[in-house]
Amino acid sequence: MNASPAAAAAAAITTTETTPVTLPLKRKKASHHTSDGQYPMGATPAAAAAAAFMTWRVADAKNVVRHHWLPVILGGALLFFMWVEYTLSMVPTSSPPFDLGFVATRRLHRLLSSSPELNNLLAALNTVKVFVGMQASYIFWTFLVEGRARPTIAALFMFTCRGILGYTTQLPLPEGYLGSGVDFPVGNVSFFLFYSGHVAGSVIASQDMRRMQRYGLAWAYDILNVLQVVRLLGSRGHYTIDLAAGYAAGLLFDSLAGRYEETMIIAAGKKTSKQHNGVPPPVVVGNGNSSSSARKLRKK
Repeated sequence: MNASPAAAAAAAITTTETTPVTLPLKRKKASHHTSDGQYPMGATPAAAAAAAFMTWRVADAKNVVRHHWLPVILGGALLFFMWVEYTLSMVPTSSPPFDLGFVATRRLHRLLSSSPELNNLLAALNTVKVFVGMQASYIFWTFLVEGRARPTIAALFMFTCRGILGYTTQLPLPEGYLGSGVDFPVGNVSFFLFYSGHVAGSVIASQDMRRMQRYGLAWAYDILNVLQVVRLLGSRGHYTIDLAAGYAAGLLFDSLAGRYEETMIIAAGKKTSKQHNGVPPPVVVGNGNSSSSARKLRKK
């Protein structure tokens, strides 16, 4: 009996998830390795037991620099920031935290401090255009109108984790914080600093726009997100680490939502196959009608 395309796709996903991925060194000739960097089944025990670095050559180092330059750069960055970390002077407990983003936006902070009207205007635009007008509306639209749950699931993951972390470690308000009654959350209420839900939600929406090939909208949203970050730093509404972690959280929870959907699809396929006594159900296409090819497979 032949498997349906849906069952084959589920099997392909499972196989991909369980297959280890290696970084080949792109050697022209390998005595004990296969093309994917693994030892063949027929390798001698001594060769199989040898440590990987024992087989490295000068040519391998050149190939790493040529074909895997990003890890090389990251390795250099690791050494540089280790030197910075072990040689800098720690911030005393009596002093406010040092934030490079605050240093870069000192002029904007002075401007907003001297002009509360401008601060309120930018806060209102941020609330209406970025959070309510675009971010929340887009995520709700994908779920309620388009019937796609991934952005909503990602937002639920993100805000739940933000609540847990924000309550666990409650950071003090940055020195020089410029609040506004029209900034979200509206009304000068309390809020968690770590991490930025504004930035994380914007990233979730932007990632979905790219998946749906709405590239122009995604780029426009990314630009608004950058302007939002600058305003939040200028008004001292978030530390730089809050904003950076918010960006990373948006990517992380968008990915987790995708993994959750894949898991649910595979589980549903197994459950449906079991209900049909191991026979895969017909493939549903377009308007909900079974394809003729799927019916032929069922007959076989």
